[in-house]
Formats: sequence, C-alpha cells, structure tokens
Amino acid sequence: MSAVDRRAAMTSIAALAATIAAPVVARRGDPIVVTKSGRLRGTREGGLAVFRGVRYGEDTSRRRFQAPEPVRAGSGIYDSTAFAPSCPQAGVVGGQGEDCLALNIWTPGLDAAKRPVMLYIHGGAYSNGSVVDPLTYGDRLAAAGDVVVVTVNHRLNALGYLYLARLDPRFADSGNVGQLDLILALRWVRDNIAAFGGDPNKVLVFGQSGGGAKIATMMGMPAAEGLFHRAITMSGQQVTASGPINAGRRTEAYLARLGVTKTDLSPLLTMPVDRLIEALAAEDPILGGGVYMGPVLDMKWLTRHPFWPDANPIGNAIPMMLGNTHDETRAFIDARGPKLAGLSWDNLAARMQPELRIDLLPEWIVAQYRAHFPDWSPERVFYAATTAGRSWPGQVIEAEARARADARTWVYQVDFASPTQPWKGAPHMMDIALAFGTLDARGSLTGTGAGARATSKAMMDRFIGFARTGHADWPQYRLDRRSTMIFDAISRVEDNPRGWERELFGRVPYIQPGS
Repeated sequence: MSAVDRRAAMTSIAALAATIAAPVVARRGDPIVVTKSGRLRGTREGGLAVFRGVRYGEDTSRRRFQAPEPVRAGSGIYDSTAFAPSCPQAGVVGGQGEDCLALNIWTPGLDAAKRPVMLYIHGGAYSNGSVVDPLTYGDRLAAAGDVVVVTVNHRLNALGYLYLARLDPRFADSGNVGQLDLILALRWVRDNIAAFGGDPNKVLVFGQSGGGAKIATMMGMPAAEGLFHRAITMSGQQVTASGPINAGRRTEAYLARLGVTKTDLSPLLTMPVDRLIEALAAEDPILGGGVYMGPVLDMKWLTRHPFWPDANPIGNAIPMMLGNTHDETRAFIDARGPKLAGLSWDNLAARMQPELRIDLLPEWIVAQYRAHFPDWSPERVFYAATTAGRSWPGQVIEAEARARADARTWVYQVDFASPTQPWKGAPHMMDIALAFGTLDARGSLTGTGAGARATSKAMMDRFIGFARTGHADWPQYRLDRRSTMIFDAISRVEDNPRGWERELFGRVPYIQPGS
C-alpha cells in the first residue's frame, strides 16, 4: 500500500471510528450488553451475539509511545457492529489508524452460563497483522464449543515497541506498550466478559506466530498475572526478548531514518503516522533487513527473559500447550521461487545457510541428512533442515524448560498437508483455519475436504477442551517420552517425533532472532 493509499484509508477509517464512537438508537432484536464502559449494541448472526470494534482503550494517537489508557465510560448505547481500525503497518489489512485498541466478541448467549473464554492474539511478528482477517472470525469456534471467543487488536511495530525509555522519561514504557495494550484488553475481559456469558476465571489466551510469542512474553510479565488461566502458542515462541542495548541501537537507526535527533523526540508525537511506518525500512543494525521491533527487557515491565535461563516461574502455574507445523518454512520460502530454482546437492548447503538460525556447518548438516534419509530429495532436505534449524528450536526449548520445572505442558504438531497447494505441505499459518474452523475463508490452505474437516475437528475439540478444563487428552510433555499430538486426517499421539532432527540441531545454542 502506497503512502497516499494508506493516508486515504486512515482518513476514511477515522471517519468510521467517529461514527462508531457516537451513541446510536438500538433496533428491535439487537443484542444490548451493559459493560463498565457503557452499553454496547451488537448483531445477531447464526444463533450468536456478535460485537465488533469494542473499545478497551482510548485513542493512542494522543499517547504515542506511552502506556494505554482504559476506555472512558459513556452514556447512551454505542455501536459495536463493525471492526475498528487495525494498527498502522506496512501490510495491507484494510482500514488502519492509531485508534486501534479494540476487541471483537462472539458468544452463544448473553446469560450467566460462565462459558470458557478463548482470547486470540494475531500473528505478523510484532510489526504486522490484524484480527479483521476472516481466518480468525470466531463464529464457528464459539458455536462448536459453546465458548466465548474474543479477538484483539493492539499497537505494533514502532508504535508498540520502539524503545525510547533511555532517551526521554516521558516514554518509560515505550519498549513494551504493545504488550501493555494486550494486558489492558485482558483486564477489560476480566471486568466485563461475564455480561457476555463468559467466565472471567476461565480465560484461555491463544495466538499464532507473533501472537504466540506475545503470549510467551506475557507469561513472564508480573502485570499480566491472574488475567489468563491457560495458554496455547501456535508456531510462536519467545525464548529471549530484545536486550536494551540492542533495542537502543535499533532506535538510533530508526530515528536516523526519520531525521529525528536523540535529544529532541518531540517531532515523533506530531509527525504523520505514515512517516513512522515508512521509517521501519531502516536497516536493522543487528539482523540486517528492516528494523526489528519487539518486547524489550526494560527492567520495568519485563525484568527477565521469558524462557532463559529457564521457564519464568511466573508462568509455570499456567497450563500451556505448544505447537508447530511440520513444514514451517514452506510458508516463507517459495518452492517455485528463485531461492530454490536449480536446487541440487551441489548448491543445497549454500542455499540453506541464510535461512538457518543455528550456527552449524551447512555442508555437515546436508551430509547428516543424506546419510540418515538417503531417499530424500534436495528440496525435502532443504525444508526439513530450515524448519528444524529456524522455526522449531524455540518451541523445543520452551517445552523442555517447562518439563524440567514440572509445569503442566502439552505439545502438538500439525502434519496435515495442504491439498490445494500440495507443494507447501503443512506450512506456517496452516493451523489458523484448522483451529478456527474457517476452512473456506480467504487465505486458507486447508481446502474443505474430509481430511481437512477431520483435522479441524480434532484440533478445535482439543483447544476447546483445554479452555474448559486446563488439561489435554494426551500425555503431558516429559523429557523421557516427549509425547506429541499429531494433528492430521487421522490424529494420533507419537513419542519424540523428529527426534533425530531435534538432537542434530540441539548440539549448539539457539539465539532468538531480534534479541
């Protein structure tokens, strides 16, 4: 999206936001809920009461790089029938704007049933993404499990994670305000979800990719204690956060791109948000590429790493399920693109090297795979090694750390391969449609055949059951067996799947990118 297009989208969404914020007259049959911040009008859809664009915080444009403020109570009935803006970003997600602290609710009943609450946090690392994506609509999950589904938007990229605390005391919270937004949303749920038929003492948080990483981080934040009671991370881990020195170097690169000096940050508060987003193209001084933004070990909100040197004791009391897909990197590296064009045994090691996050000799890795799997092709070795050496280690580290702490932990793996794009196998993001039951949504790779339906039912049933009880129906993850649920057309439990690959890459330390 160009700067001009983004400005137009933000202007139109600002007009919509002003309309949504104004009191309305309820129509007969509309569901009305009384919350601590006012009365909300939703819609009835397929037996559910649905509320979109429910504000949990005030407009962040007036508090850039500062902790969020709870939404103020008002009189009248407020419209909650349309999604609020998503956080400004480089990606295309529809309407964007800084007035983005909103959540969406699907509930089977506005009663006192005390249903489990399943609160979803979107992926997109820490810089992009939104829950306006049809893949994450909560209607099918809510109906299938008699649960209340909540999806949340919050601040991202520089707006949520630019570390300015060492430069200006006004921005003491800046490195983690995206996390503080999520904590504020959870407080809103605690205070109001009973009015939507939910149980504030039975809140599951689940999230894919960056959403899972945000959850792993929150599990080590004292400010989030008691706000959620189960957690599921889907292809998203956070072993270590960004250190303050590295985060400071990124801030310097970002400010230089903007032409803002470290001694006067005032221009950041008034410049068009488009410029703040465009400056994310600044070269990252640690990783290369666009500048990374993520949670910071600021010694205020985050005082130790989430899973180093061990599992943060704060989170060990929370039952946790961790999962990954079998072919994570097939989502990032196109089998039909230039990186794999002409792939052969002669160039496989060189092609793999830039994709690995564990510093092992690529030629040696190739030789080990060829000896262990002599019938595999170069392409199959490429994706297996890059998945095991890039996307999977964080999950292994977290599961092992919790097992050593005797914390209630379960592990799954998605093996169901895309029937619509078979060259992608079971890639990153495959589990979103399966978990929400949105198999026919735009962007789904699952198709709607019998295998997809069976896999989705198995996954939804386990997620719903975990939300309800805090237990899964397969053995906990222990270091002696490493029991893992394999989600597929015929789901099953396996002990120590891909154990040889785990051991191969486990011989050297894993350094989380960005930290």
